Amino acid sequence: MEQAFFTLQEFMTHTKSVVYLLMAAALIGLPLFWLFLTGRDEKKRTF
Repeated sequence: MEQAFFTLQEFMTHTKSVVYLLMAAALIGLPLFWLFLTGRDEKKRTF
């Protein structure tokens, strides 16, 4: 089943929705990845 875009508005709306999904994934994924990277660090002593 092939999806066809017939107007510029349909294309722009579809593109915008895909970009919003990618931005949401990045906003959720980047902090989780940062916690994964820094979670294995040893805690330093503070006297």
